[in-house]
Amino acid sequence: MSDTTSPSSGLEKTRRLGVETTGIEIIEESERTAQPKDLFWPWFAANVSVFGISYGSFVLGFGISFWQAAIVTVVGIVVSFALCGIIAIAGKRGSAPTMILSRAAFGVDGQKVPGVVSWLVSIGWETFLAILAVLATATIFDQLGWSGGTTTKVVATVVVALMIVTASVAGYHIIMRMQSVLTWITGIATIVYVTLTLDEIDWTAVSDLPSGSTQQMVGALVMVMTGFGLGWINIAADWSRYQHRDARGAAIVGWNTVGGAVAPVLLVLFGLLLAGSSEDLSAGIVADPIGTLGTLLPTWFLVPFLLTAILALVSGAVLGIYSSGLTLLSLGVRIPRPAAALLDGIILTLGTIYVVFFATSFLEPFQSFLITLGVPLAAWAGIMIADIALRRRDYDDEALFDRSGRYGAFDWVSIGTMVLASVLGWGLVVNNFATSATWNNWQGYLLEPLGLGTWMEADGYWDGNWPYANLGVLLALVLGFAVTYVARRRTVQRQESGTA
Repeated sequence: MSDTTSPSSGLEKTRRLGVETTGIEIIEESERTAQPKDLFWPWFAANVSVFGISYGSFVLGFGISFWQAAIVTVVGIVVSFALCGIIAIAGKRGSAPTMILSRAAFGVDGQKVPGVVSWLVSIGWETFLAILAVLATATIFDQLGWSGGTTTKVVATVVVALMIVTASVAGYHIIMRMQSVLTWITGIATIVYVTLTLDEIDWTAVSDLPSGSTQQMVGALVMVMTGFGLGWINIAADWSRYQHRDARGAAIVGWNTVGGAVAPVLLVLFGLLLAGSSEDLSAGIVADPIGTLGTLLPTWFLVPFLLTAILALVSGAVLGIYSSGLTLLSLGVRIPRPAAALLDGIILTLGTIYVVFFATSFLEPFQSFLITLGVPLAAWAGIMIADIALRRRDYDDEALFDRSGRYGAFDWVSIGTMVLASVLGWGLVVNNFATSATWNNWQGYLLEPLGLGTWMEADGYWDGNWPYANLGVLLALVLGFAVTYVARRRTVQRQESGTA
């Protein structure tokens, strides 16, 4: 063996009633007891969040009608979580974390290229969720007439960070049980929220929304896909690695898709109705999503609403930090899995403290940086999905940890494809925070040469129909899949025949 962990010897057992000590090694046969339907709980709990209602305002912000937005919402959410489901098949076939299984496509050492991107994306977005939870607490406390100042933010930061870190360190089995409980709590509270705000809907205003262009619909579609399924795709196999090898791939895809998509579809559709009913409400949601949604509620439900919002955000952050710890181990960091989760939790906490208490203009540049990483992540997803589609057998457990094995140290076709797709993709996306993150305005360099848009230097925005459609994300995804499916077919055949 030439990597940090052997999959066949010295395995630490997972204690179901304690902390999960299993790291990036292959899950033993006796531990693969999960069923496809079990995947419903973590995906549903992480996505049944009132924050999803805010996306109604974001989607309509592209200047499209309600019906156009509804189509974009359903297609974007369902397709993006179905792609997560395909990645989850790899977890069943290999019983290892996503970034370990990706070594079959990139090589044992070459996997570190997408691994670094995945780690940054995971820990970045989960820090963003923690920040939202803290700021939401301060906003709701203000609405209640209580103190929403420094003391409230300090307590909220400590509580939110403690919940996220504790669950992440505990590991898979405790998280699965926690998510099944949170599903009921957040689901019921969300239903109450919808019931209490139904009278805010003005169907006349909603139906009068003007239609937008195809380009605007594409832009909204990309945003929905990246905001939901594609935002989770780099960790999808982490939650299917405890599935029995005999579990049907179609069932894994199905339960993954249903669990992840059903709540967001309903929430965003309701959000479209709310945002389309009031321009002021829509504008407020863009500035302060959770706080603005809270203004529609009677005082007696503000505290349950706050708790529900925080629990939903924490639920999503827990999944991300747990997986970012596994990704850290896949990069060669030699520490136990609980320590890796704790380390990433500390980074999340420090990031939250900095943004909430010290930063004056950090949040938008931070989001710009994370969105930029979405392009290479989409390229990786295309490559990984094609690799999974080409394979007919389970992964070679030993070779995933042996740079001299059938998967090799580097797969330069996959690495080159990811780099090429990323370079082309960045040329077709633009910085949505051009004034606050000017350092990131280098993107979109292919738009003007291709006649797809014009950069208005004086005003700091792109003019044209296509720039904000963010075609680069779709291009990176499709190009990664197409090149891999054609160029690596024989490589995969050799790997599976043992002649690579």
